[in-house]
Amino acid sequence: MTPTTETTVGIGGAAESTDMVLNIGPQHPSTHGVLRLRLVLDGERIQHAEPVIGYMHRGAEKLFEARDYRQIVMLANRHDWLSAFSNELGVVLAVERMLGMEVPPRAVWTRTLLAELNRVLNHLMFLGSYPLELGGITPVFYAFREREVLQNVMEEVSGGRMHYMFNRVGGLKEDLPAGWAARARGAVAAVRSRMDVFDDLVLGNEIFRGRTRDVGTLTPSAVHAYGVSGPIARAAGVDFDLRRDEPYLAYGELADTLKVVTRSEGDCLARFECLLDQTHNALDLADACLDRLAELPPGPINQRLPKVLKAPEGHTYAWTENPLGINGYYLVSKGEKTPYRLKLRSASYNNIQVLTELLPGTLVADMVAILGSMFFVVGDIDK
Repeated sequence: MTPTTETTVGIGGAAESTDMVLNIGPQHPSTHGVLRLRLVLDGERIQHAEPVIGYMHRGAEKLFEARDYRQIVMLANRHDWLSAFSNELGVVLAVERMLGMEVPPRAVWTRTLLAELNRVLNHLMFLGSYPLELGGITPVFYAFREREVLQNVMEEVSGGRMHYMFNRVGGLKEDLPAGWAARARGAVAAVRSRMDVFDDLVLGNEIFRGRTRDVGTLTPSAVHAYGVSGPIARAAGVDFDLRRDEPYLAYGELADTLKVVTRSEGDCLARFECLLDQTHNALDLADACLDRLAELPPGPINQRLPKVLKAPEGHTYAWTENPLGINGYYLVSKGEKTPYRLKLRSASYNNIQVLTELLPGTLVADMVAILGSMFFVVGDIDK
């Protein structure tokens, strides 16, 4: 009988039970800016996820304290670079509330119009970039085409393509250019006529639906626990929108046009559908504002301010329904020309924290689908 030899090959200590730590970022093509995700994996499944933020921190809240009330608008403009007009709006609303200032009707309706056009610009970016992150390159070209149409009218009225700097305490920088309303109406109609690209090309794509349906399901309890807001919260069945529930600007008079879009599924597909339907409604709101502006008699677009603007001593809180969710502005004044404190509650900051609960239990392959459907801007986190 031939003797046999038995050989044991070592494969490392407890290799099968060792967790793997994977860093996604801090610079990665699946994120909007510079975010790092620290994942703990068990094979292909995520066990633990930690968003690591702070790579873009610019200290805006501290800089607010060294700028006067006209200058802080510029700082607040930039944290969510896709929602510049809406960012400005919350600051001036807070200062006007401190001053007890009444804004002229033309300014109120024009602000509402521009806020909704800015909402469409924001949403179009995500409607195009989300399919791109899942491998579909075509929609982003259509999204940028529609964005250019709207950016042209926004640039004409304000002089800026991304950072408009058109809001002022007491109203707006100046009145609308002659003939601008007609050009804006044409731009809204042009974008609306081509929105079927996203309705059919993206939502009608079975691969897109397969990658997003029942993936990354967010529950209403998690929404409330983490302070998630905007389309992400409404896609999970949380029916809350400040424009309807605590109206500001002219939204109280737009109740017949304003539709708060909700879904109950809470998955990636529901978040995309909410964003798309909200874009359609923002175009309808823009048309309603243009109709009302055409009916208003000529009048001022802003209030005259003293050379040195000082808010009275006290504090106030203003919040707005920004494109990505709720933005809050807590303003404290000591009666000087600069804020004593201006605390910014940005939508993206809260929305991204829920990833610690949303990602565990999912596959690595689904991580990009979930991350892209959270619709955040990193500058809005690292403010």
